[in-house]
Amino acid sequence: MSEAGERSGLVTAMPDIIPMSALVLGAFAMGASPIFVRFAEVGPLTSAFWRVALALPLLWIWARLETPSGRTAPSWRPVAGSLALAGIFFAGDLTFWHLAVLNTTVANATFMATLAPVWVALGSGLFLGEPVDRRLVVGLGLCLLGGGFLIGESLSVSPENLAGDIYGLITSLFFGGYFIAVRRARRVLGGGRTLFLSSIVTASVLAVEAVSMEAQLWPQSGAAIGALLSLAIISHSGGQGLLAFALGHLPAAFSALVIFLEGVAAALLGYLVFNESLGALQAVGAAAIFAGVIFARPRTHRPVTKPL
Repeated sequence: MSEAGERSGLVTAMPDIIPMSALVLGAFAMGASPIFVRFAEVGPLTSAFWRVALALPLLWIWARLETPSGRTAPSWRPVAGSLALAGIFFAGDLTFWHLAVLNTTVANATFMATLAPVWVALGSGLFLGEPVDRRLVVGLGLCLLGGGFLIGESLSVSPENLAGDIYGLITSLFFGGYFIAVRRARRVLGGGRTLFLSSIVTASVLAVEAVSMEAQLWPQSGAAIGALLSLAIISHSGGQGLLAFALGHLPAAFSALVIFLEGVAAALLGYLVFNESLGALQAVGAAAIFAGVIFARPRTHRPVTKPL
């Protein structure tokens, strides 16, 4: 490679199958988080804090490995605002998600949270300069339809659930903002540094919330410690890490469809681990989501920018 080409950051064309595979794997890793939370034996905000805080050492190692020996890592200062927003948005996502689950049905909270790709699609052109084409709009529609089928008859409308439903809607706004902020940061930094630096912000916000709002901060058993470690390693380092990697190579609006895949993963794991019901309606929903993702997938190979 020429020196000019290296300075420009263009390396090679990466087949979309690689970041798309990262999205699918990341969705299943993030979809496993409710299972780990159930065994954590601490409050929801505390488990969210440990999820991020315990992942920081692994993310630090990843961030260090991104820069080859003898080379200078790109400065994070040009995207400091995006990193801070990514950390705050993800903390808000976790906070309001837990508030939604406590104040409405899980089905309602899940459906409201899956609106995040809508906000990402609306904000991609405005904040990222990434126009949303017709294929993605159709794919998003299929995913929304599939998400409704996946939740099935559990979705309900009730005045008593209004506050929780609003919390779920706010969750989707925070997660949508997280996608856009990470995508902006990934134009300069690698996935490891992006997730590590934004996670420091997330952990700081969640630490304040956990200390001020929940009494039990420490797990009491080995099983609970194992659950929190799994939450940090699999769901945050693995799931969010694969998402951060993919956001360096795929448009934010398409990458946001991972939220629907996460719902499929959660439903499947709930069936396998807790014997939760999974019928024909959920199968149709899952099929519609996969069809939407396949239909909306990018059709061209794009040049990859350093770092990965």
